[in-house]
Amino acid sequence: MGFRLPGIRRASFSANLTSSKCGEVPKGYLAVYAGEKMKRFVIPIAYLNQPSFQDLLSQAEEEFGYDHPMGGLTIHCAEDAFENIISRLNRC
Repeated sequence: MGFRLPGIRRASFSANLTSSKCGEVPKGYLAVYAGEKMKRFVIPIAYLNQPSFQDLLSQAEEEFGYDHPMGGLTIHCAEDAFENIISRLNRC
């Protein structure tokens, strides 16, 4: 159950997964750019603690370092691979 504060509504995860507005990242989320076209994803910060996400970060760091010119975390991997990892984390 719970209670709701007037004017505050919780957005669903799917609404926060991608965002076309560069400056809007809700509190508790992180902008991540992945794929050949550097698609922007907005993911929960809690994903940073997940082993599969940490493995992806380690692989990206080994290959490309930590240069993030887009203003968010840049991960050089296939977009579908990134979406696959995110969808698995979402089910947890």
